[in-house]
Amino acid sequence: MSNHPDTWRRPPFIANRWLRWSVYIGALIYVVWVIATIPIDWQRVVEGVDRAGRIFGGAIPPSFERSGLLIDGFLESIKIAILATAGGVILSIPIAFMAACNVAPLPIFYLGRFIIIVARSFHPVIVAIIFVKAVGFGPFAGVLTLVVYSIGFVAKLLAERIEEIDMGQVEATRAAGAPYLSTLFYAIFPQIMPRQIGLTIYQLDSNLRASAVVGIVGAGGIGATLANAFGRYDYDFAFAITIVIVAVILVSEGVSGYIRKRVG
Repeated sequence: MSNHPDTWRRPPFIANRWLRWSVYIGALIYVVWVIATIPIDWQRVVEGVDRAGRIFGGAIPPSFERSGLLIDGFLESIKIAILATAGGVILSIPIAFMAACNVAPLPIFYLGRFIIIVARSFHPVIVAIIFVKAVGFGPFAGVLTLVVYSIGFVAKLLAERIEEIDMGQVEATRAAGAPYLSTLFYAIFPQIMPRQIGLTIYQLDSNLRASAVVGIVGAGGIGATLANAFGRYDYDFAFAITIVIVAVILVSEGVSGYIRKRVG
């Protein structure tokens, strides 16, 4: 009898040895095939190294001389993020109830899930391009873009939280003769409110970051200021904007993380 106790080993990802190695080899062959067939213009890559050197050379040191434009751009981004978060969360709550299978009839459930899937299917930059074409350049297109972005995230996670609630409280409220709205306010909302607050804070932080991205395609905010700086070859001012964006996002991430912990 061995004196050494048996040690636990994590089971393999695929139990069948031959199937496991076939998957590994197939994945390796696919990666090699993708690398070999992807169109890469190596001459342009080499030339790009020289262009990148000129860009970085012109960006150092950063220039904060036009701080007024920088501050205006950030204030606009903050306005976009706040309005989009408020609008997105307000719209996400009914959509989340529609997409929760334990509180919505089946046709309404499928409609709610369809809305969430559509909102999550497109990157915010693509949605921003569509809204810029529809309503023109400026912050309104950015607000509409981030409202759609917020619905895709908040409604999905809130619907999942609704599906996890204790239905005993709901059934007890219904048994007492409470109407549908009273059941929502007294049996469901108290259970999902902490998650709702956390999602709202996180989405505000996320929308602040996203506003800097969608602005590059003309949807307002600091991203538009950054795109204009690159268009004028003001790499030193563009670098200053980038530094401030990173600093603001770091502060925003820290503050939102602290608030989420306090709420949770």
